[in-house]
Amino acid sequence: MLISKRTIPGKNSTLLITAIALGVILNPLNTTMITVALPDIKDQFQLTSKDISWLIASYFMVSAIFLPLIGKLSDYYGRKKIFIIGLLLVAISSFTAPLSTNMEFLLMMRTIQAIGTSALYPAGIGIVRTYIEKNQNRVIGTLSVFATTSAAFGPTISGLLVQQGGWPIIFYVNFPIIVISAILAILSIPKDIKNTQKTFKWDVIGIILFGLSIFLWMFLLQSLENGVSYWLLFSPLVVTFLFYKYENKKDEPFININFFKKNINITLIYCLYSLTTIVFFSMLLSMPIYLQLVLSLTSKITGIMMLSISVFAMIITPIAVRWMEKSGYRYPLLSGGIAGLIGVVLLLTINHNSPLLWIFSVLSLLGLSNGILNIGLQNILYSLVSKSESGIASGLFMTSRFIGNILASSIFGVMFATGINDGNHNSMSIILLIVSLVLIPGMLYITRSNASQISGRGIS
Repeated sequence: MLISKRTIPGKNSTLLITAIALGVILNPLNTTMITVALPDIKDQFQLTSKDISWLIASYFMVSAIFLPLIGKLSDYYGRKKIFIIGLLLVAISSFTAPLSTNMEFLLMMRTIQAIGTSALYPAGIGIVRTYIEKNQNRVIGTLSVFATTSAAFGPTISGLLVQQGGWPIIFYVNFPIIVISAILAILSIPKDIKNTQKTFKWDVIGIILFGLSIFLWMFLLQSLENGVSYWLLFSPLVVTFLFYKYENKKDEPFININFFKKNINITLIYCLYSLTTIVFFSMLLSMPIYLQLVLSLTSKITGIMMLSISVFAMIITPIAVRWMEKSGYRYPLLSGGIAGLIGVVLLLTINHNSPLLWIFSVLSLLGLSNGILNIGLQNILYSLVSKSESGIASGLFMTSRFIGNILASSIFGVMFATGINDGNHNSMSIILLIVSLVLIPGMLYITRSNASQISGRGIS
């Protein structure tokens, strides 16, 4: 394990946090910038909707596996070192991905990119926990919100650039961020100090079982358009059960199952966040391609339309924080859940003849909902965990986001398997309506069962 007891005051701490923040946004940006570019990628490589969903979901599958793994590696081999290596991997993949001549090569480069971006969040959080003492949990929470809400800007950035330079330009966007983050990291993050008292223990079986279970669940979801296969259902259930039993007995597990078991409310928060992410990312994934192929909008106009989600999510976040500090979490979270439910219902009114202003308004409502739910669930999480658990809690919070992203990608693949049209758009909206309905009682329970513990508290 690598440790250091130095703290960084003043200006250097600001530079360090800036370096981490820039690194952290690379994962969410690269998960959503590709959405507006999908029609061009689809045409160039002759892809189906199922191919696209695998292209998107594979990024999250790799991220979900490597985020906890690299988090452990950074604890042992050096957080600064891992952070810089992560930036280097993103740079390599961003340079080579535009050279792709087929789907397989592009998928390989996206995999390298996912590994690189997955290194940045856990290593960055570890660096903050090591060197930043003042308002540490607030900084960690801000980075998490920053990472999540920045995802909403991906389609807008992509839409404004793709029309000028084609889909490869979405990878070149990374370079200014990488360069600035790397320079600040080298200058502001202290050198890792090695402690040889412990050695890293690879939980190889746990990693394999976790990765296999995610793949099998994804494969099952992608096959639902052809009906339910009991064999396909049996396989992921068995592998998931084996993963649970194996990890439960490990002293140093790949995924800390006991962290979920000891507080059911924390587990519920992760589940609610995954459901929230399903709605949010389904919009980020489906609407850009729907607007371009069904409404025949340019990538530039599509990017501007998608700005509705990001802008309103960013506007509502600080307002929601103040609201929660004054009145607690119950009413803000219920308001966010109801706003999302209304927004999904209104999605059913959107078709190829809908005015752009109406579509913009509906997406804005969904952006408001996501902004409230995202910050609210995160604040509740940090109010329930101790300072010493903030690292693992934040890592699992991001993992739950990846799970939601994978499920959203699967919904997209199944619902649009027969083409991008109004009918399939409505079918997806009905699925999201069911998800939104489940969120409401979940919000009621989590805010009622923890009222005395979390009422009026924010990230401390």
